[in-house]
Amino acid sequence: MRAIYKRELKSYMTSMIGPLVIAALTVVTGIYFSVYNLRVGYPYFSYVLGGLLFIFLLVVPVLTMRSLADERRSKTDQLLLTAPVSVGKIIMGKYFAMVTIFAIPILIFCLCPLIIKTGGTAYLKADYASLLAFFLLGCVYLAIGMFISSLTESQIIAAVGTFGVLLFFYLLDGIVGMLPTTAMFSFLAMFIILFVICLIYYGMTKNWVAASGIAVVGAVVLTTLYIVNNTMFESALSNLLSAISINTIIETFINDHVFDVIGLVYYISLSFVFLFLSSQMIQKRRWS
Repeated sequence: MRAIYKRELKSYMTSMIGPLVIAALTVVTGIYFSVYNLRVGYPYFSYVLGGLLFIFLLVVPVLTMRSLADERRSKTDQLLLTAPVSVGKIIMGKYFAMVTIFAIPILIFCLCPLIIKTGGTAYLKADYASLLAFFLLGCVYLAIGMFISSLTESQIIAAVGTFGVLLFFYLLDGIVGMLPTTAMFSFLAMFIILFVICLIYYGMTKNWVAASGIAVVGAVVLTTLYIVNNTMFESALSNLLSAISINTIIETFINDHVFDVIGLVYYISLSFVFLFLSSQMIQKRRWS
């Protein structure tokens, strides 16, 4: 894993991707920091992080698009798959290289609360807790981007797919507020979600029997529940989307200044889930 990590990190730093991501994050954060904290005088650096959430839509697809897609396109993944190292170590080596690139500007950001403190009141605990949440949120997005990159050999498709998924999470809280709360709407939406899940499962496994079985069982369960007690579907879709919302957690750190331990565990768990899915996609190609 160490060899793969060093190779990937060197590849990022000797190309334009690593320096570009570091520079983009640092420059944009510096602009926000100058306006919010130095000019306007907000004592919380965490407010800067709240304004920076959109930056993930730009830097994460650039950083993750080549992680696995380029290996598959250039056929160098065959060398990795036949190497005397487990698939999990391959995935973790590549992932930690991307996390390292992302961590460099985060370490630079750690100086900002101290700069605020030299000029007046600062809330170091709240700011550094928000930085931790911001870092772990970035790790989640990197894991998502890596998983999408494992699904295709095209870097463009991987980048666009990652951007689309991150845009969905970025807009999710606003979407939830606009959704109808009727039981029928939630019931139909659940059917659509079930259909999408089955399509994704089929795309990953190419097993139409299992995908069809999941669709049939899911449809029967949803229909039975709706007939027995349709009131349980009222606001069900809104509640489901709110439960999987990612940005809500970091907003708790930024706006409410609450250290949400469960939220951090949720971030770490999501990262491992998508890394596991990425490894399963590689395993599938390894034995196919």
